[in-house]
Amino acid sequence: MENASARNMWGNYLKNHLEDVFHETPKTMFFGNNEHDANESVRLIQSGHKKAISHSLLGLQNRNEPLPKIGDYIVVTDWNGEAQCIVATTAVTLKPYFSIDTAYAQLEANGDKSLDSWKKYHWDFFTKELQEFKREPKESMIVVCQTFKKVN
Repeated sequence: MENASARNMWGNYLKNHLEDVFHETPKTMFFGNNEHDANESVRLIQSGHKKAISHSLLGLQNRNEPLPKIGDYIVVTDWNGEAQCIVATTAVTLKPYFSIDTAYAQLEANGDKSLDSWKKYHWDFFTKELQEFKREPKESMIVVCQTFKKVN
C-alpha cells in the first residue's frame, strides 16, 4: 500500500479489529473515472446510500485484475487519493448487463437511483473503459456486481 493516508487508515482500523491483522492488504482506489464521480461516491458511501459498485468482467480481465471476493476490503479514496473510508465486500454476483434490476441500481445509488440512471451511467463508463482494449459494451456483457458495507 503506497498511499500514506490509506496505510494510516488501515492501520487505525486494525488497532480496533485485531481479527483482521493477517488479512491481505486492502486495495486502495476511488470509485468512478472522474473527480466528480469519485468524490460523490465517497459522499454517498459515508451517508449510507452507496452499498455497491459494478465492474465489467472484460475490463477486469484485460487489466489482469482478480475478481473481487467476499471479505475483500477496499480503502476508498477521493479523487486526490486521500483515504476517506474502508468498505468490506459482502457479496459478488456476475450478471449480464441486461439483467441488472432496480433493486441493485438503488444499492449503487448513481444519479437518481433509478435503473435508467444506472444503465446510462454504466454504459458510458464501460464504453470509456473498454475503448482502450478496442472493445465495446454489449447488452449481454457480464457485469461484476460487488456489494459492500462501510466498516470505517
